[in-house]
Amino acid sequence: MKQEQAARPAARSTKQGLRLVEPYIWMAPSIVLMCVMIILPIITVFRLSVSEISRAGRVKGFNGLDNYKEILTSATFRTTLWNTIVWTIVVVGFSTLIGFVLAMVLNQKFRGRKLVRALVIFPWATSLIIQAVVWKYIISADYGSLNVILTKLGLLDHFINWTATPAAFFAWECWVGIFVTVPFVTFCVLSGLQSVDTTFYEAADVDGAGFWTKLFQVTLPLLKSSLTVSTVLNIIYVFNSFPIIWTISKGDPADKTHTLVTYLYKLSFTSGRSGQAAAVSVIGFIILSICAGIYMVLSLRGEEENG
Repeated sequence: MKQEQAARPAARSTKQGLRLVEPYIWMAPSIVLMCVMIILPIITVFRLSVSEISRAGRVKGFNGLDNYKEILTSATFRTTLWNTIVWTIVVVGFSTLIGFVLAMVLNQKFRGRKLVRALVIFPWATSLIIQAVVWKYIISADYGSLNVILTKLGLLDHFINWTATPAAFFAWECWVGIFVTVPFVTFCVLSGLQSVDTTFYEAADVDGAGFWTKLFQVTLPLLKSSLTVSTVLNIIYVFNSFPIIWTISKGDPADKTHTLVTYLYKLSFTSGRSGQAAAVSVIGFIILSICAGIYMVLSLRGEEENG
């Protein structure tokens, strides 16, 4: 009997120990996968960014900050960094604005609403490469359907080169980015709108609130979390977007329409400058980390205020 009584506390302590260890056992595969697929590549890129690499891809050794110095003193990189900032702000800003308006419209009851929702999501569901190829064909100066349609309508008497300058080229790429990003924002906001209790609007109507009052005093505050999530994810997606720029222009003419992602791709796989490409990748990683940090600070501050 005494042995059985002594064994019970030992069994209980063993079970408690297993309960403490069990969550980590279940998490172990995910942690290993994250280390192999995320952390290890990040460490590798940081190492390559401070290494001298031959055109054949052979790592010759440590070269300090030479890759960063070469990149930061390059006029092409400065243009690329500015393009990336403009690209991200314009695409995220306009897609958020247009997507919010579309979500407000699609939240209303009207005939054919399901069909319209299906049509709105189509650009987002289609491959970005396909979208870029289609728009490249549309704006072509020689055989583009935009010139053909406008000429047949009598709005033009001759074909126009819609991408005559780097700025015009880049503007069209921004438009394609907005076009394919709007559906994502629309449905993020629409999901938030459908979760809003209608009693808030009924109370606002009783108080005599108009459309703009309800928009700024009811809708926007209640959609803050949905807009924050969609904006942060949008910034990450757009910042890292590769297919649109590369398919339409490949950074041309004269490397004037690059973003950081296409520029580092060209450095690594076209120019054979893998060290500089790794440095550009690290710079982009730092920029996104700062954005993520700002998001975390704002989120925690919002939770403290709500709490």
